[in-house]
Amino acid sequence: MAKPSTRQGLIDYCLRKLGAPVLEINVADDQIDDLVDDAIQLFNERHFDGVERMYLKYKLTQEDLDRGQAKNTDGVGIVTTSATSTSISGYGTTTNSWYETSNFLQVPDSVVGIEKIFKFDSSTISGGMFSIKYQLFLNDLYQFNSVNLLQYAMTKSYLEDIDFLLTTDKQVRFNKRQDRLYLDIDWGAETVGNWLVLDCYRALDPTSFTQVYNDPFLKLYLTALIKRQWGQNLIKFKGVKLPGGIEMNGREIYDDAERELDSLRSRMANEYELPPYDFVG
Repeated sequence: MAKPSTRQGLIDYCLRKLGAPVLEINVADDQIDDLVDDAIQLFNERHFDGVERMYLKYKLTQEDLDRGQAKNTDGVGIVTTSATSTSISGYGTTTNSWYETSNFLQVPDSVVGIEKIFKFDSSTISGGMFSIKYQLFLNDLYQFNSVNLLQYAMTKSYLEDIDFLLTTDKQVRFNKRQDRLYLDIDWGAETVGNWLVLDCYRALDPTSFTQVYNDPFLKLYLTALIKRQWGQNLIKFKGVKLPGGIEMNGREIYDDAERELDSLRSRMANEYELPPYDFVG
């Protein structure tokens, strides 16, 4: 019971922390469900234990290439947006059309951040044994006639600099709320069947990884959320006398929960929060 492993088990744990079943917690089941979703969302997006670092691979299709190579004002994947100006003295009203290529790949909703894209390079200048990069590597390695670790490290760093200059990183854009990975690349240089590998972070699904429900921060945070909702529900009864002269003070419960939430948010920022992802919009 003290280690919840299900959604309902987590809810029951938080209600007991607030006094149930000795006290009646005046919060509706639908309200609690909403609060659980809010708590898990914050846990997935900000807590370092709420995500897993993983590598996703994707195989490019002909449809992807067609959308990426679309040009001019027509073609597969061209999106048109019109903008109309207000009346301009001497010109009247003007309408401008803007065109956007749908050069994106839809990523799973569970992906919350992308660290980097591994290079997928098929150009002739940097691919194959007759490429400039290969020949430079071969020439430098031929002169590498020492097994000294310092010299090895310096040579390796130098060769990596050559690789960085000759094979530039692909320009990408990612926004979590769109679940779209935009690739600003030369789609004409790509071929069907090329593989794209993402170094990304994926939110943990509590239904698959049930230990999430027993996370100490999540339990404290959800308890404080339910407590605040409890106080919010009781605020309208302020001043109402119950039998026996008892008066409910929802404002005090609400303010106490707000202080707890502020403290937990501060702990999140100082102890549990992940650094910003490179490509989060």
